[in-house]
Amino acid sequence: MRRKNSKRLSLHLKLMLFSFGILIPFSLLILYLIYALSAYSRDYNQIVSNITAASAYNINLKDDIDYALYQMVSASITAEEFGEKFGEEYRNPYDEIDQARAAFSRLAEITTAPGNARRIQMIQKNLNTLERRMKEIEEDCQKSGHYDENMIRLDNNIYVLTELLQENIQQYIYYETRGLEHIRIELEKQRQYVVQVSVIAFACVFVSCGFLSTMLSRSISRPIEEMCRMTELVAKGNFDARIDAESGDEISVLKASFNSMVGQIGNLVQNIKTEQRNLRDTELRLLQEQINPHFLYNTLDTIIWLAEAGQNKQVVDMVTSLSQFFRTTLSEGRDHITIREEEVHIRSYLEIQQFRYRDILDYEIAIPEQLYPYSIMKLTLQPLVENALYHGVKNKRGKGRIRICGVLEGENIRLTVEDNGIGMKPEEVEALEKRIRTSAEERTGSFGLANVQERICLNYGEQYGLSFQSKYGKGTIVTVQIPAVERK
Repeated sequence: MRRKNSKRLSLHLKLMLFSFGILIPFSLLILYLIYALSAYSRDYNQIVSNITAASAYNINLKDDIDYALYQMVSASITAEEFGEKFGEEYRNPYDEIDQARAAFSRLAEITTAPGNARRIQMIQKNLNTLERRMKEIEEDCQKSGHYDENMIRLDNNIYVLTELLQENIQQYIYYETRGLEHIRIELEKQRQYVVQVSVIAFACVFVSCGFLSTMLSRSISRPIEEMCRMTELVAKGNFDARIDAESGDEISVLKASFNSMVGQIGNLVQNIKTEQRNLRDTELRLLQEQINPHFLYNTLDTIIWLAEAGQNKQVVDMVTSLSQFFRTTLSEGRDHITIREEEVHIRSYLEIQQFRYRDILDYEIAIPEQLYPYSIMKLTLQPLVENALYHGVKNKRGKGRIRICGVLEGENIRLTVEDNGIGMKPEEVEALEKRIRTSAEERTGSFGLANVQERICLNYGEQYGLSFQSKYGKGTIVTVQIPAVERK
């Protein structure tokens, strides 16, 4: 069947596209969710960090500075002396201010709430003012007679500044906290948006997956169903069944292989039918040849002659041999018999022929009993013995001898039919081997030997068959090579 070039997608590519059709939408949705959550989480963490840092100063800064300056005024000590005296519980107030200034400077760079940058500037300004007022009080603390004046400064300046500073920090925290609410609102909007997008994406993916899976399953199941129908036709003996293999995917390769296999099976079946028909024809011709009217007439004439001569024992022997000969020839329709049965067959044949050619024929059968159970095609050795008698022994002056031997060689059996007849020249042996290996239609002469060769090759294979050794004036050896198969 002629195949056309096809541009259709392969099965592998279809499966890949189907997988990508599912994975890509979900992957995009997941990436978007990860990005949105990361962005809002980053903003949320930053605000919480800012609030935490500012809250620490909102709680402790005012109380620590108020207490430190009160101790400095009441004890008339400097900030350094305060640090040495209360360092385990309280830090130097200047250090407190420096750390607060540095912390709010960092917050000024990362704050996100509207107006908080300006509030941090106010906090920084108040910290600077507070530091100046602290220096004024510290200088007066080193002079006597300024206690009342410093207490007034403490009430009117320091406490007011720290209170104002605390209010500014609280305002900063308040507006940063409002950023959290903004983030919460945005997250809620994004959640609703993501839910809507997810539902739409899921619906689209569900519809597309249903469509793609239907198309994909059809592209796979239909060719398989077609192959099942074709297989049923082939199983019924229709070896002309073929499948269209133009889909262009992996299934088309399977279809083409199926078509090729069916064609080969059809050819093999046809060849087997032909070989079986040829084998039956060959066996029929061989059987017809064995039931040769001339052989039967001559044998019956010999029996009549012996009966008229009163040789009753010889008559019984001849009739017994003839009966055994035809019994093995028919073999109840079996194609294969044991070597023992084949030996009985050729012995019957030689006994019959020895009555006729007593003066020129002698024979010996030396097949070991270990070969008796093995299988052999019937009428394998008899045509060889007949050929040795008529073409070897009869053409020689004086008495001739036929010897049949057998030997087991590994997995094969070698049987030989040897005669000391006229023999053949090398060119005659070559011509004989050529004739027995030609087809039945082209063959002329040597029918019995060619028949045996053809049947052996058809049953056992080309590696088995007949081989010849002959020397003109000395005799001929015909060797039969068959596999050693024990008959059950």
